[in-house]
Amino acid sequence: MNEISPKEVSVLHGRITRELNKIIVGQEQIVRLLLACLFARGHCLLIGVPGLAKTLIVRTLSEILQLSFKRIQFTPDLMPGDIIGSEILQERERRLEHEYQPGPIFAHLVLADEINRTPPKTQAALLEAMQERKVTIGGQSRALPDPFLVVATQNPIEQEGTYPLPEAQVDRFMLKLKIVYPSREEERQILDLMARTSVTAAASDTA
Repeated sequence: MNEISPKEVSVLHGRITRELNKIIVGQEQIVRLLLACLFARGHCLLIGVPGLAKTLIVRTLSEILQLSFKRIQFTPDLMPGDIIGSEILQERERRLEHEYQPGPIFAHLVLADEINRTPPKTQAALLEAMQERKVTIGGQSRALPDPFLVVATQNPIEQEGTYPLPEAQVDRFMLKLKIVYPSREEERQILDLMARTSVTAAASDTA
């Protein structure tokens, strides 16, 4: 990513925020700090119960910036190869060759959804990627896209089926942000936005 001046950052921040506000209701501080994390080339951990638009915020940000986006749903049976990719044997001209199949980690914005629903061994697959911005498979290093931002969502640890994040994993995040439930007024705005979106979609379908 090329360096930009503070003035350019301010202008870009304003444009991105205005576009996000067309989709996201409230969460101004979360959006501001998430953008700061992106500009500072860091990673972000979002903590909150499901259903608070965490995925929508990250996906919308990628669309506004025209960056590639991948979502990884962390589950108890997820394996490291499901994240960073793996080598498979392919037959070519009667010879067996190793061929690398990239995983979803190869994107500008990666959403590690419910990261603490998978054991620490699988969580560790992100360590090198977040620190070195590369992955190593079969002794060969492969660079990740630039910019590269991991946004992980974490369910409250008291929920069933969650694992604590190892200290080494937590250290890779620049910011840890807690998303709170919207206020009553923000709920009204969300309902109004959903109603307008439904009307617009229905009009497009009948056009």
